[in-house]
Amino acid sequence: MSNTLSDKIRSVKLNNYALGNWVAGEGEGQALYNAINGEIIAHASSKGLDFGAMCEYARKTGGAKLRRMTFHERGRMLKALALHLMEKKELFYKISWATGATRTDSWVDIEGGIGNLFAYASLRRQFPDEPFCVEGDLAKISKGGSFIGQHICVPKEGVAIHINAFNFPVWGMLEKVAVNWLAGMPAIVKPATVTSFLTEAVAREIIASGILPEGALQIICGSANGILDHVMSQDVVTFTGSALTGKMLKAHPRLLEEAVPFTMEADSLNCCVLGADVKPGSTEFDLFIKEVQREMTTKAGQKCTAVRRIIVPQNLVEDVQIALGKRLAGTTLGDPNVEGVRMGALAGKAQVKEVREKIDQLLKTQKIVFGDLENFTVTGADKNKGAFMSPILFLNDNPFKYTDVHSIEAFGPVSTIMPYANTEEAVELSKMGKGSLVSSIITADDRIAREYVLGAACMHGRILVLNAECAKESTGHGSPLPLLVHGGPGRAGGGEEMGGKRGVFHYMQRTAIQGSPTTLSNITHQYQYGGKYIEKDIHPFKRYFEELEIGETLITAKHTVSEADIVNFAAVSGDNFYAHMDATSLDGTIFTGRVAHGYFVLSKAAGLFVDAKKGPVLLNYGLDECRFIKPVYPGATIGVRFTCKEKIDQEKKTPEDIAKGIVKWLVDVYDETGETVALATILTMVKKRNQE
Repeated sequence: MSNTLSDKIRSVKLNNYALGNWVAGEGEGQALYNAINGEIIAHASSKGLDFGAMCEYARKTGGAKLRRMTFHERGRMLKALALHLMEKKELFYKISWATGATRTDSWVDIEGGIGNLFAYASLRRQFPDEPFCVEGDLAKISKGGSFIGQHICVPKEGVAIHINAFNFPVWGMLEKVAVNWLAGMPAIVKPATVTSFLTEAVAREIIASGILPEGALQIICGSANGILDHVMSQDVVTFTGSALTGKMLKAHPRLLEEAVPFTMEADSLNCCVLGADVKPGSTEFDLFIKEVQREMTTKAGQKCTAVRRIIVPQNLVEDVQIALGKRLAGTTLGDPNVEGVRMGALAGKAQVKEVREKIDQLLKTQKIVFGDLENFTVTGADKNKGAFMSPILFLNDNPFKYTDVHSIEAFGPVSTIMPYANTEEAVELSKMGKGSLVSSIITADDRIAREYVLGAACMHGRILVLNAECAKESTGHGSPLPLLVHGGPGRAGGGEEMGGKRGVFHYMQRTAIQGSPTTLSNITHQYQYGGKYIEKDIHPFKRYFEELEIGETLITAKHTVSEADIVNFAAVSGDNFYAHMDATSLDGTIFTGRVAHGYFVLSKAAGLFVDAKKGPVLLNYGLDECRFIKPVYPGATIGVRFTCKEKIDQEKKTPEDIAKGIVKWLVDVYDETGETVALATILTMVKKRNQE
């Protein structure tokens, strides 16, 4: 396979995708090497590209089209793209081999990246079927309720510029663009040049699919030096890589002048802690050894989340050293295409040189207890031609005195064991890394877990608590997840990526809007409490999805609540709470007499607003919010203001599926004084008249 791949991509000139065309940069460009055999496989150049024009093209062409799409349309676009890339994944696996990655490494990169597209496609259901969204609760800022405030989030009218690292050429791109595309922003992706041949292959399939609107994606395979000179206030810049480079970019004058949001996710000195309760031979001890070994060898240790510091109880240092050394010794290093190889090469010889330099620095204050920089075996490849390195395990006997380990990172298969006396010391050691992307603690004692998490959380972006109970389904120390934030304080960059809806809002402008409830209802296409009602002669349950209007309201008939209602509801529901059933037990409570069940009030409201005959309403889909605001006593007369609050279109899963949408209704139950006694939002699934 290696010969076939080398023949296929040897001396290829990578193209950049700019202004709607694949174009080669001027000149020979930078040579890119096969990490396994050292052969030149491609050249990359961006010389001659007009970065300013690319930014404008993204804003005017891609951005304009994306902003016109709704969240649901963008989400369906992401899903279609994910399905398309999954069909092409074996091509990507073949190319990924040349980055030094094993099949498992490539799975994390390729299918992990595609998984981000799927995750954000599904997230569309948490947003309205609009190009923008309403965020948070309505703010009542006037006594009479005629003047209110609300927050909306609209897509920024700029471009997201992603400057990515070499270690995850697919995931690094897809985990970011999935978020900005769902938000409605185009992207220019600058992958690290050394592995950009894989990023370019994926980008080619994305562009060829025709799924994205033109201008939504551009890619620079060579240098992007100078692109930040063209950013504007509506743009967003993200960076993944070394803390040193990130700090330099963050201080760019143009970013400061235009107040451009900059998110940095930097390599950090992540740690894994073994709880003081864990004993050798236990399930948790074995989990710890397996987790650390995997983090040292996956992607040959080239992960921003890899374990760099191994923090263990001082009485278990020798046990951990022996067990971890034995497991590392069983990790076969070599050509990933050879059966049994579990660790591939670093991305290139430049990375090997850099890691060795950091190892030399660390050797001044600690010693190697496993591994050898010169004498190691490589299976199926020539270790002098490829970018191979043995796993290196250090021991630092006094990490409070010899602190280089807390500031020097060797970005490869390198980690250090260090002792601690108690959980307080473990927390202190974890913080000495000055901010990391992730920490983990392996313990079966939740009291230890709580002490560690609450003590260490301020300096870590994510903390994994691992034990036998969750081990089978745990995604592991090193795996960021689409719906949880990826980032960390201090050295880790101070930023956040992904995080579900939180990540989407990073590419949107939050704006407070003020006005009357009716005006804000018309602006947001969501009914704001207190807005004018639209009354029709026909019951809303007789109207199809397309026909319903936001603000359309049914004023129902009324019902006078009796003691018999309370008794009967208690008998049916089994709810005999004293406030409903025992008038002699109300001293010291807020009630002046037996009170109707809140759920009776809501159930009776349904009886008042529901139209019983068959019509476009297919089913009750659920209840989003419910508040019981004022007690309802026997003798009170209640009615319902039943208002169409929001409409959410649903795509057909199959051609035979019923065309339909979800309608949110505000259920405002009021009494004879006109005051609201209960508020709820219910959802119904409503058929469309047009079934095409």
